[in-house]
Amino acid sequence: MIKITLNNKPVELDVDPQMPLLYALRDELKLTGTKFGCGAGQCGACTVHLNGTAIRSCITPVSAVAEQAITTIEGLADSTGRLGESAVQVAWREFKVPQCGYCQSGQMMSAAALLKATPQPTDEQIIEHMQGNICRCGTYQRIKAAIKSAAAHSPNSDLSASHSPVNKNGVEIFDASKQGA
Repeated sequence: MIKITLNNKPVELDVDPQMPLLYALRDELKLTGTKFGCGAGQCGACTVHLNGTAIRSCITPVSAVAEQAITTIEGLADSTGRLGESAVQVAWREFKVPQCGYCQSGQMMSAAALLKATPQPTDEQIIEHMQGNICRCGTYQRIKAAIKSAAAHSPNSDLSASHSPVNKNGVEIFDASKQGA
């Protein structure tokens, strides 16, 4: 029996210890928000949090997460201490990030881990951190815009909600008064 804390609840898994965490989540626990993409940890569709850090569940054996905390997309809002949705989930909807939507749970999990580690990331930090998450539809500009919006609207933000750096179409807002002109 392998014990984990899953989305803030204790869970016991009676599975082969070498089973990938992804299969335990989807097949045994019926949490299907985490997706199978490549099976090699390259695309990011299977991203979950292990003790708050983004990991690839398709290449992580269940035995490696014993006695630790796992958060899936289904528990993301609860892990932020909010009811309903996290700032990332709200921004994803507001910016209409998904097209096919397949990779989006992994994208949101990676974005949430980034914002936890770096509450106000630069464009370069966003691009570098999200590099391991592949979107076949190419919604990278909307992903970046949503992350910037989530950062601006998060409780740790020093920016006000009315000071978002991008609009809902993902276009950066230029404020000439801030340029010292």
